[in-house]
Amino acid sequence: MTALPVSSDFSTATDSRSSARVASVVTRFAPSPTGRLHLGHAYSAVQAHDRARAAGGRFLLRIEDIDGTRSRPEHVAAIEADLRWLGLGWDGPMLFQSTRLDVYAAALERLRGMGLLYPCFCTRTEIAASLSAPHGAEAVYPGTCRALDADAVAARVAHGDRFAWRIDIAKALALAPPLPGREGLGVGRPEAGAARDSGPTHPSIPSLPGRGGRAVLTWTDEIAGTVVADPLSHGDVILARKDAPASYHLAVTIDDAAQGVSHVVRGVDLFGATHVHRLLQALLGFPTPIYHHHALIAGPDGARLAKRNHAPTLESLRLAGEDGPALAASLRAGIGFVAANA
Repeated sequence: MTALPVSSDFSTATDSRSSARVASVVTRFAPSPTGRLHLGHAYSAVQAHDRARAAGGRFLLRIEDIDGTRSRPEHVAAIEADLRWLGLGWDGPMLFQSTRLDVYAAALERLRGMGLLYPCFCTRTEIAASLSAPHGAEAVYPGTCRALDADAVAARVAHGDRFAWRIDIAKALALAPPLPGREGLGVGRPEAGAARDSGPTHPSIPSLPGRGGRAVLTWTDEIAGTVVADPLSHGDVILARKDAPASYHLAVTIDDAAQGVSHVVRGVDLFGATHVHRLLQALLGFPTPIYHHHALIAGPDGARLAKRNHAPTLESLRLAGEDGPALAASLRAGIGFVAANA
């Protein structure tokens, strides 16, 4: 547990090479209305808001309410009230993911048409039982259903067995289209020192040499530098299931592109997900934004704040008469807060 870093001086972090580039900065805050916001959400919202405002850009509010069983309209109202209380205004109307299910379905059909998706009938219990990941390590799906033949799949679907759609990551990497002006596009790990090299910023997509001389998928993070994408390390992730028409990976990639988000500002806990998002961007022909994965806020016990841990809510502070703009200023300055061990 360490002191929370002072909020980045975004007034000097913007791209000074072109005033047009500065004016094009678009960020977003995208909470899920499955509970009340806490201080961790406030810190992320402040970071995204300030990144846009320092560049004279736009700060968007997106409601990720694709989980219809847990999303509640009263949580949406609280999100709006909390942001206004903090002094964070957003541009344009809110975007609700629940209104975009047809867009996600079309993207799924496109990936299915490319032969990249397969139905997975495994339950979480079955997957956990088949793995031997160390305690605390992320469980990677072993690909059990990837090899099912068409007859077996048809029989299980006809029987009514529940399934999710997974993407065959290895196959997707082989099919990812080449970058304009490049001979090919592959994925590999960087040579020594490559992961920290500085690279071009949005909308250019940097390319680093990988093993065998292939180009690699990369993205630029304002803290980590140029990062080489390694989606294989996450296995064949789920892109949709019956109770979730689109996974976080798919929906957020589509919506960031649709809204013209140039800078994705979010917690470092989502750094790993960017490996998958970078691949989906290549497959679907989307631009790659610049990323800024900031520190997380810890509670008194040193653990990261989270809804599931019943972190104190912004609403409770607001109703208790706390000064919202003063709290936002404290978050910017890192006063009174500590960073969680990510």
